[in-house]
Amino acid sequence: MDDYYSSKLSPVVDYGAGAFLVVVAMLSLVGNMLVLITAFKRRSHIKPPELLSVNLAVADLGAVVSMYPLAVTSSWSHRWVGGHLSCLYYGLMGFLFGVASIATLTATAVVRFVVSLSVQSPKEKISKRSVHVLVVCTWLYGLLWALLPLLGWGKYGPEAYGTACSLSWAELGAGGGHGSSFVFVIFSMVLVIPAAIIIVCYFGLALNMRLAYKSINNSNQIPNIVKTQRRLTLLAVLVSVGFIGCWTPQSAVNLWLVFHSGTSLPAEVVLLSCLFAKSSTVFNPLIYYLFSNTFKKEVRSLWSARRQVKAPAERGDAADGGLAHAGRAPLRGHRGLQSGFL
Repeated sequence: MDDYYSSKLSPVVDYGAGAFLVVVAMLSLVGNMLVLITAFKRRSHIKPPELLSVNLAVADLGAVVSMYPLAVTSSWSHRWVGGHLSCLYYGLMGFLFGVASIATLTATAVVRFVVSLSVQSPKEKISKRSVHVLVVCTWLYGLLWALLPLLGWGKYGPEAYGTACSLSWAELGAGGGHGSSFVFVIFSMVLVIPAAIIIVCYFGLALNMRLAYKSINNSNQIPNIVKTQRRLTLLAVLVSVGFIGCWTPQSAVNLWLVFHSGTSLPAEVVLLSCLFAKSSTVFNPLIYYLFSNTFKKEVRSLWSARRQVKAPAERGDAADGGLAHAGRAPLRGHRGLQSGFL
């Protein structure tokens, strides 16, 4: 039992993995907090579909706060810390936030598709109340699948490299019966079907956008709402591609462990797939910053306001001068409030 939770990696690799997770955690905390701060500042103009982006940031932050400290501590301790109970907790949190994230991305794709059905209409086709219901459903869906292993269908256990916990894929595959049925259902309901819905919705959305553009004779007279929907669609697609891309290697590794011996893959390979999946929490804010002018302006205005408030104190300037400077930066970030926060 003692060996069950010991690391299968060299100490150097463990220290490196822990350091990598610290960097990912810091970047994710800063990036997703900026998303939430921007959404709060522009809350009166936020569009209903953008609430799902806020929900995704909450899920990413939840994963970082609840899981990464334990993962880093275990890596640097060269064994899993806390034993069986902490392993169950870690697996539960990972499953909850992971499934909630993929459910949020699926809901986002459906909502964007519905909006695209009448893209030139200024009226919102999805109400905030409907999106609030969808947000609640994403968390209930994640909680359902996360609790099933604790109720006897599925099982949590240490990863093949020993310093993290997840579903015990090798044991589930080797056990047959309920284990095999759980693997089949979980891959279908949490990965394959959501991914298929996302692909179909965005394919249909692209077709609707193409039809909307063809109906406009003069390309210089494309309504702003069409341009806005095109930009928001690009963001949603990039976020979905980034998330699925990050998690695909680990999904492939898990399938391999199900159908082959747990020792058939080097521990380092399993570790790399897990680290790649965990890095997904960083990509969403990065995508927003690179492709959303509104989000970029808000981030820059926050940084400018911080520097302009700090500078007078350092230089000993008059208080009224400092206030005048500090008051100007937020105004730049609020141009075009009608566009929401992305």
